[in-house]
Amino acid sequence: MAITLTDFMHQLTTNPSLAITVLLTLGVILVNGWTDAPNAIATCVSTRSLLPRAAILMAAGMNFLGVLVMTLVNSTVAQTIFNMVNFGGNAHDALIALCAAMFAIVVWATAAWWFGIPTSESHALIAGLSGAAIALNNGLTGINGHEWVKVLYGLALSTFMGFGLGWLTSKSTELVFRRMDRRKTEGFFKNAQIASGAAMAFMHGAQDGQKFIRVFLLGVFLANGQGGEGRFAVPFWLIILCSAVMTLGTSIGGYRIIKAVGMDMVKLTKYQGFSADAAAAVCLLLSSLTGIPVSTTHTKTTAIMGVGASRRLSAVKWSVVSEMVLAWVLTFPGCGLIGFLMVKLFIRIF
Repeated sequence: MAITLTDFMHQLTTNPSLAITVLLTLGVILVNGWTDAPNAIATCVSTRSLLPRAAILMAAGMNFLGVLVMTLVNSTVAQTIFNMVNFGGNAHDALIALCAAMFAIVVWATAAWWFGIPTSESHALIAGLSGAAIALNNGLTGINGHEWVKVLYGLALSTFMGFGLGWLTSKSTELVFRRMDRRKTEGFFKNAQIASGAAMAFMHGAQDGQKFIRVFLLGVFLANGQGGEGRFAVPFWLIILCSAVMTLGTSIGGYRIIKAVGMDMVKLTKYQGFSADAAAAVCLLLSSLTGIPVSTTHTKTTAIMGVGASRRLSAVKWSVVSEMVLAWVLTFPGCGLIGFLMVKLFIRIF
């Protein structure tokens, strides 16, 4: 299945359901730019390797490349998200459920952004879709347990592997450069920090871009009375659109998250920022190639924790960490409940 830009624009002006769905989906991508994309560049900004504006531009370009390349190489992350829930055979009701899930994600993510807490839009997406599917099917029959297991794998992978690789990369870097004057390595690690930050932004696009593009396409197909089953083709114009909206979100509200992740939790030097970004990028690459949907937020923040802990445990501000963990824990029931309630409300209205 594929859709051209000309066909899409024509449908957008003649199909109110499609217009509402697109608006809500782009809203979710925008708040992803608020809350997830800044994680990729937080350490570059906090270590003063890049100014915020330059970091945002770098993130925009690498997000775009990440979506494009990984969609061409391996789109199984997107397929996993789609196969996780079943909205049933009624396209109209399924579209209502999808819109309710998107609305729930926007509400949840905006509230978290207001408090400067880097929530996971990946898990908010999964929770919102799951809550909507449960409401639509009046039970757990709308949940695919086999695909949901991948989410649990991803949660463990992004937490433990992110922390472990962060600790290991930091220790290895210290070992390799232990005999060198730190002042002479500043320039090298500044460039290395920029390169690893670019890699992190690339992998953010590879993971999160796929997920939201697939939801976007599903909304288009449902608005046209189709289920969107089977293989799907991601049009080039859609990659550009989603990357642009995500970048806009980062430029509007990203600094709060940059401060929370890159400055408040652990004070990083340039080599530590490089270690955190490199570790998180490797973890995201492995998960993308294996089709496991992980949280870029969890991966990046736990990698930073691992880097901080490699110096000493007290280097990590655990009070900030506890706030983040609480937000992560509450995302599944909180966003899922909002999605559930919104489906019940939207079906009554529409």
